[in-house]
Amino acid sequence: MCLLRMVLWPIRTDSFSLFRRPSWFSDLLYWNAVSLGVTSFPPSTSESIQAHMGEELLQDFINFCLNYMAKIKLPRKRGTFVEFRNGMLNISPIGRSCTQEERKEFYELDQKEKIREKFVSILKEEFKGKGLSFSIGGQISFDVFPDGWDKRYCLGIVEKDNYSTIHFFGDKTKPGGNDYEIYCDPRTVGHEVSCPEETRQLCQQLFFS
Repeated sequence: MCLLRMVLWPIRTDSFSLFRRPSWFSDLLYWNAVSLGVTSFPPSTSESIQAHMGEELLQDFINFCLNYMAKIKLPRKRGTFVEFRNGMLNISPIGRSCTQEERKEFYELDQKEKIREKFVSILKEEFKGKGLSFSIGGQISFDVFPDGWDKRYCLGIVEKDNYSTIHFFGDKTKPGGNDYEIYCDPRTVGHEVSCPEETRQLCQQLFFS
């Protein structure tokens, strides 16, 4: 059995003491998406998003995003609207340097006006056929990465160990969310959760009762 924990509140293996550990706990692997490298690293360390896209397309994409965001009127805007990572671009209309209060304010507005959803829809149309995927996650941003470089990549790592069942817990499991692909993958048993406490309770019911 293997648990994949890929939500907004990463928990390390050594903090699994949230639960009472049964005698077979040593057979249970507890993975974090970040530790597997799928949130910011491509499948091969020799690859990168700039190598995949090419500098011309990459700049066209970044320029389009900056131009689009310049026209969005929000209650507040801060800084770091495009964060460049090795395996993806992270796009934030409000800017990643916003405070926690400003993050919450934007998220509530986004829930009503679908700011990120509309943005992604326009990007999909503008860059159709360019081999890019988009996923909305967290509260203030969305990710852009080459097709196939989503969270399902980690399954190729853990399935080599022949686990009978792989459970995945995530909160952005609807189409367009950054948990959607792995949540729906036939290699996993997907569980939709909304907070750490719900995850803890569900694990308690599934594995420790």
